[in-house]
Amino acid sequence: MSTLSADVLICGAGPAGLVLGNILRAEGIRCLIVERQSRAHVQSRARAGFLAANSVRILSENGLAEGLHANGQHHDTCAFRGDHGEFELKYSGLGRGEIHTVYPQQDLVRDLIAEFLNRGGEIRFNTEVQEIDPHDAALLLADGSRLTGRFVAGCDGQHGVSRQAVPAQVYHRDHGVSWFALLAQAPPSLAGVMYAIHPNGFAGHMARTATVTRYYLQVPQGFDPNAWSDKQIWDELHVRMRADQYGELRTGPIIERRIVDMTSHVMDPIQHGTLFLAGDAASLISPSAAKGANLALMAAEVLARALATQINLGDAQPLIRYSAEVLPRIWRAQEFSHWMINLLHGPFGNDSHSVFLRSLQRARLESLRDSRAHQDFFAENYIGV
Repeated sequence: MSTLSADVLICGAGPAGLVLGNILRAEGIRCLIVERQSRAHVQSRARAGFLAANSVRILSENGLAEGLHANGQHHDTCAFRGDHGEFELKYSGLGRGEIHTVYPQQDLVRDLIAEFLNRGGEIRFNTEVQEIDPHDAALLLADGSRLTGRFVAGCDGQHGVSRQAVPAQVYHRDHGVSWFALLAQAPPSLAGVMYAIHPNGFAGHMARTATVTRYYLQVPQGFDPNAWSDKQIWDELHVRMRADQYGELRTGPIIERRIVDMTSHVMDPIQHGTLFLAGDAASLISPSAAKGANLALMAAEVLARALATQINLGDAQPLIRYSAEVLPRIWRAQEFSHWMINLLHGPFGNDSHSVFLRSLQRARLESLRDSRAHQDFFAENYIGV
């Protein structure tokens, strides 16, 4: 009789781990998800909400999109605002004609947890993994107990233990840019996404729900998120988004504030022995193009199919090729994210170098405004994963 805790042990109950677990359960594979936080915490964690067309497909084809289809909002337009004026890109008519679906990550996680449990999966919340043995597919827990399986999926993010167990080359870049990430209890001021370029720095507006809006402000690295009052935040948003020229913002209490440093890392390979990484454990991407959650779902689907092929059919080839299949898509997303960072952020100062780079930034924006070929490139990469 088997003494395995499960066929697949999954570290982390975020989108990657939960989508992976749900697909595996649909294939009749025993899964155990171990999550160090409480269920209440992971179901209330406000994170990304922009789902690409491929992510919607993954969720829909695997019976995980009921809440998304009932409550998600379709977005097909983004706008750019600066000293060049303002222009919109309706990307549903560009590139491959795809759109975003906005559905708060905490709502998606709540749906995925409920469905995973309904499919007979097990989640152990408030359970910390201290070490992973990638050779024996074992987890050593903080309480001294040990879980064993046939395979381990590391979906526990950039600070989890999974990535530490993979002897890989880590490629890292600090982009030298920080965002003050804000959630405002206020209705959206615009229908979609607004990217504002201003001498004071970048500002962003992302609609979330009818009553909550995500804003970003570029700030110096090391900025204290509590340094500004709500009024100072709104005053700066009004200035950078040129509200006196284009219309006042709809204000309300700031209910979340944190600093996001624009950094990227990619591990290569993203597998070792019986351990396979997905989501932020495998690669961290800057939020400049809303790719993080979408990359997590892409990798989860690829890994789920590969594990099911191995466990149910005895074919190991898809698992062997896992890194080779996923990493090129991660690098393409990283390249576009890097492109977006350069599009949205120019250096400060009036020295020749800074003026030169800001002039290139303006040229990129003007090309995006005027060139259909440039717009098609943007749309395909903005939505694609």
